[in-house]
Formats: sequence, C-alpha cells, structure tokens
Amino acid sequence: MAERLVLAVDQGTTSTRSLVFDRSGRMVAVRQREHRQFFPRPGWVEHDPMEIWANTQRTAAQVLADVAGSGQVVALGIANQRETTVVWERATGRPVTRALVWQDTRTADLVTELAGRPDAGLVPARSGMDIAGYFSGPRLRWLLDSVPHARERADRGDLLFGTMETWLIWNLTGGPDGGLHVTDVTNASRTSLMDVRTCRWDPDLLAFFGIPPTMLPEIRPSVGVLGTATALSPALPITAALDDQQAALFGQTCFAPGEAKCTYGTGSFLLQNTGAELVRSRSGTISTVAYQLAGEPVHYALEGSVAVAGALVQWLRDGLGLIGSAAEVETLARTVADNGGCYVVPAFSGLLAPHWRGEARGLIAGLTSYVTKGHLARAVLEATGWQTRDVVQAMAADSGLSLPALRVDGGMTTNNLLMQFLADVLDTPVVRPMVGETVSLGAAYAAGLAVGLWSDVEALRRNWHRSAQWTPDPGEAAALTAEYPNWERAVRLSIAWGAR
Repeated sequence: MAERLVLAVDQGTTSTRSLVFDRSGRMVAVRQREHRQFFPRPGWVEHDPMEIWANTQRTAAQVLADVAGSGQVVALGIANQRETTVVWERATGRPVTRALVWQDTRTADLVTELAGRPDAGLVPARSGMDIAGYFSGPRLRWLLDSVPHARERADRGDLLFGTMETWLIWNLTGGPDGGLHVTDVTNASRTSLMDVRTCRWDPDLLAFFGIPPTMLPEIRPSVGVLGTATALSPALPITAALDDQQAALFGQTCFAPGEAKCTYGTGSFLLQNTGAELVRSRSGTISTVAYQLAGEPVHYALEGSVAVAGALVQWLRDGLGLIGSAAEVETLARTVADNGGCYVVPAFSGLLAPHWRGEARGLIAGLTSYVTKGHLARAVLEATGWQTRDVVQAMAADSGLSLPALRVDGGMTTNNLLMQFLADVLDTPVVRPMVGETVSLGAAYAAGLAVGLWSDVEALRRNWHRSAQWTPDPGEAAALTAEYPNWERAVRLSIAWGAR
C-alpha cells in the first residue's frame, strides 16, 4: 500500500512554498518561489495576488511531481501570512489593486480617526483586539475609500474580500467558475470584524468599519473539509487552513493551556494556548483564536506580536555594515561579556505588543566611549530577549498561566547566544524542535488530522522531538531581573521621542 502523504502550502510574506510531509512529520519534498515586494510610498507594502497564485500553482505542481512515485498525497493544508488584504472581482477573479500587506502602515490616520470615535470601545469588546493598522479591517476600509468605485461595486456585491488563504482557496476550487469563498476562524479573527466569542461576522463591527457583508467569506473551522482543489492534478481535498502563527502553534503541538511557542523571524510572534475559554487581555496582548477542529469548540490563545526581531540584525548588516551576514552577529556579540550599558529599542515603525504605541521610534540608549561594535551587536540580540520578556509578563498578568517552557522556531533560533539569553531573561527553559518548519508542519498536521492520517492531537504530540534546549542560569536570571528596569526606561524614551 502506498504511503499516505500530506501537501502543505505555506504562503508567506516573501515567498510561497509547497511541502510534502509523511506520517512521521518528516518533510520529504519542498519547492519554493519568492514574490516581489512593492513599496510605492514610504510605509506602503504591497504584493501582487496574481503572482502569488501563479507561484502556488507552480510549486504545488512541482512538489506533487517530485513525490509521485513515493506515496499518495491525500490532503492539502494551507498556512498563510496573516492580515494581508486582497479584494477581487467576483466575476473575473481580477484583483482591484495589489494586496495590502500586514506590514503596511498607510492606515495610520484612519486608525486615529476610528479610535477617536465615541463607540470605539466596541472593537476590543467584540473582536478581542484594539483598533490598529496591523489588522485587516482598517486596510479593507481604506481600500474601499481609496480605490475608485470600489465602495459602490462592493455594495452591489461585485467584489470579494479575503486574506491570502481565502484568495488561494477560491482559485484552487474554481475561481470565477464556482470557487468557494471561505476562510477559517484563525484568519477571520485577525480582521477586527469577527466576534471572537461567537466566531461570526459581527454586524456592529461591520457597520463601525463600513464593510458590506456581501464581501466577506464564510467562516469555517480550521480543521475540516473546506473544498476540493480542482486546480491541482490530482485534485486534492483542502482539509485545513490556519494563519501562519497559529499553524506554528499547531506544529509545535501546543495543545494544552499554558503551552506556548514563539517564532523568531523578521518579527517575533509569541502565542500561548489558553484553552476553550477566552481570556480577555488587559495588559497589551491580543485575545485571539488558536484553532478549531470541526465539530469541536474553539481553542483560544493570547498573542504578543513584536514587529522587529530578525529585522534588527538585518539592519545591523545592511544599514550599518557592521557584519557581513546575519550569522556573524553572534560571533561579534561574543567578543564582549555584556552590553556595556547599551540598549537598542527597535521601534522602526512604532511598538506593537504589549505597548501598542505607533508613535514610538527606534533609539540606542546608554552610549559611552566604552561601547564598541561588539556591545552594539550584543544589545541588538538582547533587544529580542527583552521584548519577549515584555510580552511574557503581559501574558502572565492576563492569563495567570505559568510558562513551563517556551518552544521556539524560526531563523533566529540558530543563534545560541540569543537562545541562552532568552532562557535567562525569562527564567524558563527554551526548547527548539527537531523539525524547524513548524508553520508548514502545522498546516500538514491539521490537514492530515482531518482525513485520519493521525488519529488525534496526542498522536501529533508523539511526533514532536526536541533538537536543543537552553536552561536558565540562576545567577544570570537574577542579574537580568535587576537589569530589566534599564530596558523599561529605554522603551519609555523611545515612546517619548516619537511623541515630540
């Protein structure tokens, strides 16, 4: 009998990858294509949805051909960059403009206007998140207001909205010829338009943002049959969709309340499972959906999103020229014993969780003639650790859940100095899994679970294996706790500078 395999499409911010996994969670094939990044104005970031759709078709066809003789692919799962907004014509499938990417900040003035309304409290009360340009709702509103004739066409029912998984599923299942217009609860929860308790589009939120309900996809569970990808050969059932960070939580098998993962890439995204009960954030984290299996209650999470993590290392390389490659930052940082009293706050376009201060600006604090490029490199790495501690403390205040360990993934986890700093600054073990492709693996796990390739989440847990672990040093942990107020002071300076 042919081995049963699962296809995962991981549609990310810079590229689209198609990967095939076997029952043990081992990646057996992968294909990848990058797509262009458009920056038409300062703060504007756009993607071409048609290019991404073409890349999805191409990489999926290639990887299916790669495994054609080694097993039977039985399901497709999709993970996608979150909050990126696409609007297209129902009749033709043509986007009305390029996709507005999650990093895009063009809605800043609109967000200020919306946040100043007397009924603005409705948004966090219903959606679980504050009004912020980070989410899809304000981008969709901006698009309707700014693209000629978009609003009148949307009111007539001619236009459809979706995040990237909705766009791909619609095209995979037929596009203008009967394509399914659906999303899953994790992606819907990132729009500010869904009631986080009922997991339905909320009429009052739609009215607040001025969004016609006819544009919106049907909300489905994350795990369960969503449709058939007839655009692929052979056609495959689409049995899972999750946004990328929730997919990573799934791939890290964080299924119990208190279990958490953090993905360290361009930014960092820490999610802690809070179980079937929604925990309201009061400390600057986001109350969001973790995942939902068909026929089961929704599982929730608290999330702390940090905009700049690995991007700060890139700045050290490309902006300052102090290192030739990202890997060199650890070597340079190890030339000194500490940060020399130097702190880098990477608020290049404001601070996200737990501060949510768009006016904050990046700064380097504590410079003296003693500070060298080694100290600066160390402060760059430590900035990611300090920001993680900010988020973890906010989550603890909100949920009351302990953090038994932090499971980590992403490119920065190869930096051993940073990982040890994380363990010390959090005073908790930091664990990296054997399979680093946790976003793609999570999409594959969810898809395979829906078709019985794995019996339950406990079977997925048995697939998880540790690759490396960093344990906190009690002396270092105590010293960093004493040093933490210096970081907090630097953050306050960053916010004050931007407010001038």
